[in-house]
Formats: sequence, C-alpha cells, structure tokens
Amino acid sequence: MPVATWLVKSEPEAYSIEDLARDKRTMWDGVRNYQARNYLRDMAVGDRLLYYHSNCDVPGVVGLAKVVKLAYVDPTQFDPSDKHYDPSSKPEDPRWSLVDIAFVKKFKHTVSLTELKSHADKLGDFALTRTGNRLSVMSMTQS
Repeated sequence: MPVATWLVKSEPEAYSIEDLARDKRTMWDGVRNYQARNYLRDMAVGDRLLYYHSNCDVPGVVGLAKVVKLAYVDPTQFDPSDKHYDPSSKPEDPRWSLVDIAFVKKFKHTVSLTELKSHADKLGDFALTRTGNRLSVMSMTQS
C-alpha cells in the first residue's frame, strides 16, 4: 500500500514542532471535528505528516512527522478535567480517535501559507490553500 501524506495543524503555544522534537513521539489527541477524525482513522503506520503551525506570526509547514500507531480511542474525551472532554461521548460508544505520531525533521525555514498559495498552480488541489479549508487534520494525497 502506498504511503499517504497528511497535514496536522497545531498552534505553536499548544504543541509545537520543537515540543515534538523534544518528546520524539506523542498522541495526536483532542481532534473534535468528524471529518478530521475520519482522516485520523484512515491513516496507516508510516504515513507522512506535514507539521503546520497555525495562529502565529508566520503560519506554515515547519517540519515532518510520521504515523507510528494506528487510530485508537482518544482517552481525553472521557476525562472531565481535560480541555478536550466530551460529556456526550460514552466509553461503550466513543466518538473520538487519535493516532500516535513521531518526529522526523524540523525545517530550517517555515514554508509559509503565503508561499504555498503562490505555488497553487503547481500544487494542484492542495487542501490547505483552499479558502475556508482549515481542518486540524487534512489529506494531502490526491485520491
């Protein structure tokens, strides 16, 4: 099966590429959008991840990661003390999933959203450059 490419988005203050580099591996938890959740469920071990910083001075792709564990139940949905708690989700019928990701590389320079948009003609139907398409997890592989 071919390796897919996905984009995962985080605000640097929440969890930056530097945090992932330090930790080496983490759960990609807290996704609370059904389409983004479904993308997590479609990921395979070894899939590539473009790591995107959002809501910062220069939003853009800052590095690479990879999927190291298939989707499983996100435990934060059941923890009332967690900011991602979902009182409507039940252990017998969980709504939310996560994957484990691992650090691969931090880029020397951010590939900014502005730069990506300036190459839209070469990138084709690139989900990130479409107006109004800002999910926290997106497919970058054309189907």
